[in-house]
Amino acid sequence: MKKVYLQGIAWDQKSSFLEGAKAAPDLIRGYLWSDATNTFSELGEDIAPPRLQDVGTLTPTAYEQIYEATQQKLAEHEGPLLTLGGDHSISFPVVKAVAEKYGRLNLLHVDAHADLYDNFEGDPFSHACPFARIMESGLASRLVQVGIRTLNPHQREQAERFGVEVYEMRHQAQWELPVLEGPVYLSLDLDGIDPAFAPGVSHHEPGGLTPREVITLIQQIQGELVGADVVEYNPTRDVQGITGALAAKLVKEIAGKMLSQG
Repeated sequence: MKKVYLQGIAWDQKSSFLEGAKAAPDLIRGYLWSDATNTFSELGEDIAPPRLQDVGTLTPTAYEQIYEATQQKLAEHEGPLLTLGGDHSISFPVVKAVAEKYGRLNLLHVDAHADLYDNFEGDPFSHACPFARIMESGLASRLVQVGIRTLNPHQREQAERFGVEVYEMRHQAQWELPVLEGPVYLSLDLDGIDPAFAPGVSHHEPGGLTPREVITLIQQIQGELVGADVVEYNPTRDVQGITGALAAKLVKEIAGKMLSQG
């Protein structure tokens, strides 16, 4: 039986604006297993345990522990790893561990922000920097960013430097999104979705994707989805659990996609 492994990382110490995302993993689990819905993804996959196996939540006291714990889980379990953040800084150590197991990855990154700063406010490991660290470390052969709507000159220079394929929201009508082959890693920042649908994030950036557009993007992934993260849910800003329920829905669809790959 193919399994997908679910880990939580309760970490928001590298958030630049508001903390709160460290509380997200257990809350997302609550929405995921709520009696308000069932355990079937839209692709018809039942994600109920043991097919989606929870391997617990790490509450790090140091940033380096995220990589070490993820590396250990990948060594102990054979199957795709789905990570609940936490702020977006978790993606660099998680991707590092996943790339060590599967080789250089094809990264699909959904976000309002490119997160390509060389450093942000003096911290090269800020949640505004993970994709700069990933690319300069050679962990990805390709980085496709979808939903971006906050590029400044520095991040445009960084995108050019690393050969990033940036799909800005202002050009959405002209998008022809590429097919990603080989091992694929999906990093899904909830603020990539318009705050009308996802108010429970620290950085409200209007003009974003709809949930349906993101779900369709997940379902259309062609390569083998070997890892994913869902990050930046900040429950202190949520409204009646709207964003938590959306995060759980996206987790279900990601896990369903992973399980549908055979």
